[in-house]
Amino acid sequence: MDPTVMLPPQPDRRWTIAKQLGLNTAVVRFWNVEKWWEYETLMCITSRFTDHGFSLNVVEDRPPMEKTVLGEDGRDEEITTVKRLLRNMGRLGIDTYCWVWTENPLGVIRTSDSLPGRGDSQRIGYNHEWMERAPDHKAADITEAELWKNLQYFLDEIVPVAEEVGVNLALHPDDPPTSPVRGIPRIVKSVDDYRRILDMYDSPRHGLTFCQGNFAAMGANIPETIQEFGGRIHFVHFRDVEGDSRNFVETWHDEGPTDMKAAIEAYKNIGFDGPIRPDHVPRMIGESDREEAMSGYTDMGRLFAIGYMKGLIE
Repeated sequence: MDPTVMLPPQPDRRWTIAKQLGLNTAVVRFWNVEKWWEYETLMCITSRFTDHGFSLNVVEDRPPMEKTVLGEDGRDEEITTVKRLLRNMGRLGIDTYCWVWTENPLGVIRTSDSLPGRGDSQRIGYNHEWMERAPDHKAADITEAELWKNLQYFLDEIVPVAEEVGVNLALHPDDPPTSPVRGIPRIVKSVDDYRRILDMYDSPRHGLTFCQGNFAAMGANIPETIQEFGGRIHFVHFRDVEGDSRNFVETWHDEGPTDMKAAIEAYKNIGFDGPIRPDHVPRMIGESDREEAMSGYTDMGRLFAIGYMKGLIE
């Protein structure tokens, strides 16, 4: 398996740190780039990574898909854009597309960004009671049955394209993996949900992002679940949480409840050789120069996490 890290689309200190850590593969998110799925833009970014010694293996960003998820007019145009992205990824040799479903339209949600951790590090967390004090989202009239129907429509359109161009589809869980949130049901929140979703279109290209923190919050046995999904795991987020799907805090990678060594051994047992990246790290002392960074994505905690991962893998 290839330890990797999420990087911006243009070189900065994070690129330099990644090279100093001995990383040669990259996951990209397209902060502040318009229509990044168009061939010319994606080509320039991919070649930029190559010029700096990285293989770009994963796109972890998504064109707009809210109409697709909600089954609204305009979804076919959104799906056409996703198909264009997949075909351009195939042309450029980018292996894996990490996507989400009912995170649309809410996104990844946290209610705390400075929960005290060891040494007064700052961690992120979720408390469902706080979130449910918010008003229902405008899309709260959607039903679970409609979401499942809309997902089937999407898979029927997208998976054949992924098969054609040789790109792996890696569905990320809802984060947090609970339902409903602000009146909107979510359907990618359990191991059983994933079993159903993978059965909806039986293709080796249709798989999952195994986000360990989400599966831990679901109450899943991490090594056993890795063994079950086997070759359908195309991408891994290596992280852990304390708590459950409605009340949890992100942990340091070496002090959560999951046996992380057993998880790495499970990936080896299934023959996983894809990208694995750390996710959602604490903010450490002296990181005021990265105040603008999204909670969980500051640099020093990722340094620790990558070293810890490499030690377990090696």
